[in-house]
Amino acid sequence: MSTVSGIQQPIRPLTVEAGFAAWGALIALTFACIVLQHSLPWVVTFPTAWQVPIAAGINVVSDAVVPVIQPLFRSISALLDVPMRGMQACLSWLPWPATMAIVVVLSLKSGGYRLALLSVIALGYMVIAGYWPQSMNTLSLVLLSVPIAVGLGFALGLLGYRFPRFRPGLLAFLDLMQTVPAFAYLIPLLLLFGFGPVVGLIASAIYATPPMVRNTMLGLDRVPSDISEAGLMSGCTRRQQFWHVEVPTALPQILVGFNQSTMAALSMVIVAAIIGGFEDIGWEVLSSMRKAEFGQSILSGLVIALLAILIDRLTLGFAKERPNGPTPIMAWMSWRRLAGIVVVALVAAAAQRLFLPDAWALPSTALREQVGIVNVALTSVVRDYAWFFNGARNVVLYSLLLPLRMGIVGAATPALWGFALTPPMVAVYVALWLAIAGLAMKAYGWQLAVATCMAGLLLFQGFAGFPWPALILGFGLLAYRLAGIGLACFAMLGFGFILVSGLSAPLGQSMYLTMLAVILCLMIGGLLGVWAAHSERVSKILRPICDGLQTVPQFVFLIPALMFFKVGEFTALIAIMLYAIVPPIRYVEHGLRNVRPDVVEAVQQMGATPTQVLMQAKFPLALPVIMLGINQTIMAALSMLAIAALVGTRDLGQQVYIALGKADAGLGIVAGLSIAFLA
Repeated sequence: MSTVSGIQQPIRPLTVEAGFAAWGALIALTFACIVLQHSLPWVVTFPTAWQVPIAAGINVVSDAVVPVIQPLFRSISALLDVPMRGMQACLSWLPWPATMAIVVVLSLKSGGYRLALLSVIALGYMVIAGYWPQSMNTLSLVLLSVPIAVGLGFALGLLGYRFPRFRPGLLAFLDLMQTVPAFAYLIPLLLLFGFGPVVGLIASAIYATPPMVRNTMLGLDRVPSDISEAGLMSGCTRRQQFWHVEVPTALPQILVGFNQSTMAALSMVIVAAIIGGFEDIGWEVLSSMRKAEFGQSILSGLVIALLAILIDRLTLGFAKERPNGPTPIMAWMSWRRLAGIVVVALVAAAAQRLFLPDAWALPSTALREQVGIVNVALTSVVRDYAWFFNGARNVVLYSLLLPLRMGIVGAATPALWGFALTPPMVAVYVALWLAIAGLAMKAYGWQLAVATCMAGLLLFQGFAGFPWPALILGFGLLAYRLAGIGLACFAMLGFGFILVSGLSAPLGQSMYLTMLAVILCLMIGGLLGVWAAHSERVSKILRPICDGLQTVPQFVFLIPALMFFKVGEFTALIAIMLYAIVPPIRYVEHGLRNVRPDVVEAVQQMGATPTQVLMQAKFPLALPVIMLGINQTIMAALSMLAIAALVGTRDLGQQVYIALGKADAGLGIVAGLSIAFLA
């Protein structure tokens, strides 16, 4: 909205003539920059003289402030260390049958027999695989970080609900917290709190806070006005109305926030292990990955996956509203009976520790010790079929990754493609793309023609060599077309911030890797979503796979990719795709399944074929849901950049990881803010 004489006016989009002229000028500018790049290299490579030492300035401020406030934060760290060690000692002291019994009765109360069976399988695997102590250490981290995150999130959500003027700033802060990679804010935490398990606890709590804030505000906002008025008419004070009327009504949504915060805290276990250094399951995954022991990596990664799925189902079961009421076993398992069983389990555990200390000892770690056979087998598979894995990697590398990163002008060399690019070849390329643009304009209008021309220039030059003035102006023009001058200024300032910070090269790497991963995820995941929307059998098969991919922490995706394809950008691409492919599957299926049946029937009665029904009826009606899936796919791909940096990328995520290794707060914050801007 714009303001003229005190009256809000709607944004006036560009007219057809002005839009065509603006995009035509942008294409001409891009073409001119590409032609003149050898005589004017600054149009492609951002000049070093124009860069501003923002990271160095942040480090100067950090060096001055941290020593002053560090004693306070170290005291907080020492205070939190006591309950942390106490929780670890308590869970280690509790015999595994007692822990399993407590979790089983909680599962019966939350989800019934199926969830109880899942809990037995998950906890039994942790015992048999020899990861019980490490799992309990991880659980102690979650059990302490989640209450901190829930309490802080509820307080901030209440603040945003009670004082609407604070909400825009609070939402912007939450967006920043959720888009800045966890590695970036680990650096100031390390400087303030020091190295150890408590830092992992605090990092997990911070990362898990935003979902609770959002769901608290959403739940309180959705309290029907008639319920609030009924509380007031009953004579409730403002405090009574809030705690006895509004909070119980919003409780299901608040419990969803509790579920999401718990999952977020659990997803941080490996990141916390990097700076925590204590014997938990995240440390086991990291250690086995560093030693290339893929068998142990799979075993320990499976523990995290099972723990994540179990906690997700357990907490979501309490948050879920049941229209038909609880099942008989859930109704029988009242809170009083549950508390009684827990007390009996604790008393039995204390008696066993006193009188039969050797009973219920953990089984030997034979499975972990014998998994070396799996390592040998996997190594043999990788060695024997290296031709296949290397071939697949090289095909994608030379046909997709290098052309997008270096462009055709950089990839068409005797060393890579076996031939050099000549002027006649360039002329043929330009003529081909102009012909395609002409056909696009004739069939779909000038907008698609402009997009075709820009895609041709981008493919020719590559992300690494694309002129930065055209990049900034292009995104600014697109933002203005979509949302007006405000978003256009934000986009241009954001890209300008990244360039003047000296991160133009990592920016190009991040953009091309993210774009390729998103395109492939949309193609593969979209097709799977369409298939699942039209087949119940496929939907039932894909549902647990998607659940597993969504609950597995991000680091675990590196294991299979690293195992078969070794270090490199292709490995990073595979890991990003594994994490980002779930949203297009889920949202495409959900959108197509929820298209109004009467509309579909009307189209079918008009004689449309199944393909026409899908393309001309279902897809247009499901487009808002599908667009949300595209948004979530992009966010998931960007969130994996810092994780994928561990296997050899040179993008913004790698800058964050380098900053963490050097404890460089300035570089970490600048790189993290750059990723947040893109997100």
